[in-house]
This record gives sequence, structure tokens and C-alpha cells, in this order.
Amino acid sequence: MRSFALIGEHLGHSYSPEIHNMLWGYEYGLAPMRPGDLPDFFARREFQGINVTIPYKQAVIPFCDALGETARRAGSVNTIVKMPDGTLFGDNTDLFGFQYMLQRAGISLEGRHVLVLGGGGASRTAQLAAEDAKAASLTVAQRSGIVNYGNIYEKCSHAQVIVNATPVGMFPEPEAQLVDLSRFPACEAVVDLIYNPLHTKLLQQADALYRKSANGLAMLVAQAAAAGEIFTGASYNDGDIERVLQAMRQKLENWVIIGMPGCGKSTVGAYLAGRAGRELVDIDREIERRAGMACGEIITQKGEAYFRALESEITKETGAKTGLVIATGGGTVLKPENIFALRQNGRLLWIQRDATRLATYGRPLSQSLLELEQARTPIYQGIADAVIHHNENWEKLQQKSWEAFNL
Repeated sequence: MRSFALIGEHLGHSYSPEIHNMLWGYEYGLAPMRPGDLPDFFARREFQGINVTIPYKQAVIPFCDALGETARRAGSVNTIVKMPDGTLFGDNTDLFGFQYMLQRAGISLEGRHVLVLGGGGASRTAQLAAEDAKAASLTVAQRSGIVNYGNIYEKCSHAQVIVNATPVGMFPEPEAQLVDLSRFPACEAVVDLIYNPLHTKLLQQADALYRKSANGLAMLVAQAAAAGEIFTGASYNDGDIERVLQAMRQKLENWVIIGMPGCGKSTVGAYLAGRAGRELVDIDREIERRAGMACGEIITQKGEAYFRALESEITKETGAKTGLVIATGGGTVLKPENIFALRQNGRLLWIQRDATRLATYGRPLSQSLLELEQARTPIYQGIADAVIHHNENWEKLQQKSWEAFNL
């Protein structure tokens, strides 16, 4: 085992090794283990420092010789370092990570009515943050609690900040959502500790309702910075956290290109993928590959409903991945489920091109391009993170597209 590692039960999708390496430069491994492995692991003490994740943050406490103040308050440990005398010191850096995430997103708990979803270790971190910030009130909702998901709207309609501290909405079940934010009229901000996907269904609804929002990636990076300081005795600064956070976002985000049929999405997608060394998924080309015929033939022979169903299936699969360039079909965004799939890990660039300049060869359209443009423009406009007006220069379009995804 490496000198530094993460222990937990299921670690297949952890970003921790990469984050710790970028922050501190040391090698950092993953050490998945079963509950029965813990006694032998700690008896051997063949590590310099470890982080701890679900479900062992409470289970490791008896193996620590001393605890930091935050670990004692939280009743959980996520960071353990072997001291020079061989004893184990346990602490909790999740609270710092949570507070950093809030500050970065401009979300304050002071004087606010805070609602925390879930009652586990992550929930306790959010509760401590609310206590430290002197929140006006703190309510914890659990499936079988006094406040539960059956009476939550009745009892918590005054909630101003809502924190999801459960795994509901996490990959591989991103469509799940515990609460409907539209039923909290006083809600100002939403925090979801999930970071895979980057934009959960809950956060997408928060954005649609114009609420402040934050996901758990900033918390993950910040707590790793604090853990590494405990491990090494060296110091970090906020600039280090921001550098790594931006690098992780850049790596994980999908670059999604939307727009009318024939506006140049496939051409721009191929350019971006080649320049960035990313995989390109062209939704229309993938449809053709699976169906064994051109998109126009599919619509002509099997109907648009068949085409759209296959398009949705492919979009759902593609949107759940990370680090891709995705060129959509012109009508991919017509279905809300496709918009959700694309936004969960994606930044969306709308290429806007005059209808008179759109390529139409091989595209059996049931409406005129002008009618399609009028119908679809509000959708593109509502979901785009950036827009490029493209009417002539392809080189300029390519460069602007690159700049849109490399802010």
C-alpha cells in the first residue's frame, strides 16, 4: 500500500488520487476494504496518512489514539496521520471543505433557515456548519424522522438554504431527486454534496428557479488540501485549491455543442476533439452506426418517433460520461430528458447561424428551416451556457468555440 491512500468500501469512481497528486505531489492510492479488514489494517499501520470515506468514518474512531476538535464535534474521522511516535491522530477536514464550498458559491447560512436532507456523516458536517454560522434554524429530514419526505413541505416551507447530504441523485442513478424545490417558496440557495454528476437533477432545478447553487467538487478539493496539510505539515493557499478545482472541472466537463441542423456542430466538434485530445461523440453519427442507415433514411423509413427514441437512448448514455466533446443533433434538445442528460456533466455552446445559411442536404425536414428556427431558438437560448453567432468565417468559429470551453 502507498504511504497515502483513501480507504472505504466502494472507491471505483474516486477522484482523490488525482486531486492529492495535483495539490501535494505525493503518490496517493485507493484501498477498498471490507469492514472485517479494518482491525488488521490498523494493527499493521503500514501508511503515513489515510483519508476515510463511506462507510467507515465512525468505524475508524476506536483505532485512533487522539482526535482533533472537529472530529470530536462531528463524531466522524476522514483524515488519519501516523505521528512520529507511531500513534494515530484522527481529524475531520470535511467541515472546512463544506465551509469553503459555501464561501466560494456566495452562500451564507448566517441567520438563515437551513434544511439538511439526510442524517449520515455528511449531514453532520452540514449541521456543524449551520451551528457555527449561527443559522436561524436547523432542520434535518430523514426517511423515518420526525421531519420526513412525506411532511417536509408542510414543516419546512420556510427553508432558505437546502443541503442534500444523501447519495440520491448520484451516478449511476442521476434521475433521482428527493424534493421538489418549487415547493419551497423561501428557498434562496441549494447545496448538493454530490459531484458525480456535476449538475444533479436537484441543482438543475435550482438553476432553473434562479437559486444560488453549489455541488460537492469544491468541498472535495478543499478537504483534500486540508488533509494534505495534516499529512505533510506543509501549507497550502486558496490559490492551490482553485487551481486544482479548475483543472478537475476542465477534465470532467463535457463540451456540448447545440444548434440548428446544418449550423456546423459536427465540424466544430471534430476540431475541438482533435485539438483537445478528447473523444468526440457525434449523436447523429452514433444513431447512424446503431441503426445501420443514415439519419434521413431512418426518419423516412421508420419515422421520426423511432429516430427520437434512439436519439434519447444515446444521449442518456453519453451525457453520463465525462471529458467528452458532444455534437448533438439539431432536435436533440426537444426532449427535457435529453436536456437533463446533456447538462448533468456538460457545458452547452449554442452555434447560432442564419436559417438562410444552414446546410440542408440529406435532412428530411417536416417544417421549413425558418419555422424550425422560430420554434427551437427559445430552447437553445434557455439552456446555452455560451453562444457564438456564426455566419461566415469557419476559422473564427473554431477559435471562438475553443475559447468558450477554455475560460
